[in-house]
Amino acid sequence: MSLEEKLAATRAASAGRIPPDRQAIMHRATDDLRKSGILDRIVAVGKPAPAFALANHDGRHVSSAELFAAGPLVVSFFRGSW
Repeated sequence: MSLEEKLAATRAASAGRIPPDRQAIMHRATDDLRKSGILDRIVAVGKPAPAFALANHDGRHVSSAELFAAGPLVVSFFRGSW
């Protein structure tokens, strides 16, 4: 099963569990985000991610450039805050 098929199955399963009024709120929020222009500011598929620095578990800042110098990186992006 492809990722696209898995995502479609997940959406279909969610649609059966989420009440219609809540679905309407979620769709409206998604539309609002699209209209905000946020999609014009995201990194396109296949393009390199911008360099960044974040605090690690003990508060020391670690840069992506520093880590990349030691070898390939696997980075997981998610919505939310650190």
